Amino acid sequence: MAVALRCQGAERNDCISRIWKGVLVPQFTDAYARKFYYLRLSVTDVCNFRCTYCLPDGYKPQGTSNKSFLSLDEIRRVTRAFAAAGTEKVRLTGGEPTLRRDFVDIIAAVRENTAIRHIAVTTNGYRLARDVAQWRSAGLSALNVSIDSLDPRQFHAITGQDKFHQVMQGIDAAFAAGFTKVKVNTVLMRDLNHRSLTTFLDWIRCRPIQLRFIELMETGEGGAVFRRYHISGEVIRTQLLQQGWQLQVRTRSDGPAQVFRHPDYQGEIGLIMPYEKDFCASCNRLRVSAMGNLHLCLFGDGGVPLRDLLAADDQMPALQARIAISLGHKKQTHFLHQGNTGITQNLSFIGG
Repeated sequence: MAVALRCQGAERNDCISRIWKGVLVPQFTDAYARKFYYLRLSVTDVCNFRCTYCLPDGYKPQGTSNKSFLSLDEIRRVTRAFAAAGTEKVRLTGGEPTLRRDFVDIIAAVRENTAIRHIAVTTNGYRLARDVAQWRSAGLSALNVSIDSLDPRQFHAITGQDKFHQVMQGIDAAFAAGFTKVKVNTVLMRDLNHRSLTTFLDWIRCRPIQLRFIELMETGEGGAVFRRYHISGEVIRTQLLQQGWQLQVRTRSDGPAQVFRHPDYQGEIGLIMPYEKDFCASCNRLRVSAMGNLHLCLFGDGGVPLRDLLAADDQMPALQARIAISLGHKKQTHFLHQGNTGITQNLSFIGG
């Protein structure tokens, strides 16, 4: 407790949560004074959808075919290391994370970290209706569901799966299970959905859904799709402001979305615009791949291996030291404007 008492004011609770065996663990911070409260943890790169902007030809294993994804104990240790260094939000990603048979156990393992205030998942919704109540009971606190169109036929064309009604039933099941808000991710694509704002707004008028339009990002395998379908989120923002939507203040563990609210709507609109100036200035998130590599940026040139330090609990100090040292190499910005997509061949590779 003597260590914690050196913390003053609003920082005191954060300091207490960062004490590991009597030692205050420094907050993960990079060379540009950005602090990292948010971990995106991929638990698999396997996906059962074939979205045109990600895996149009379906899932193909990366590298060796006998690879193994992070085990439950490895997930427990890596999230513990981040939690002790100030991370308060963990998002489970993929691929499609819910394809893991031990997904409920993964949620429970992350929940063991009392410093983690938010446990979220990004899912295509394939198993939402069947399993969402179990996920909530295990400790899941937030849901992001990918829905790129409210037209069932277009949904099928984009995802390669005729599952629109199943996914929508899953959202209803999430509310029935006790979730008070569901986030829906929609990749903004020219001529496919960018003119559908009115349809989406009608959908969220009486539903507590935060609909997030995400600008299409270029990946190594998706250059042709990007050139054909990319459009700036500015077209949506302009319409929202003209209709009286108000930009909200972003909190420290939030994702990168600009969130807008309107008094006539129960739902919200979010815009994720990675090509906008200074997008990276407020970066607060790091990524760990399903193979146990730390990625400092979604579009970085490589990953920092962590798995050799996830074998035993007593490796925690060395694990945290490697992460902290690696942050000294985090770039100030991504290089998407220059067409440099790094090692990201598709968005399932390290969880988007």
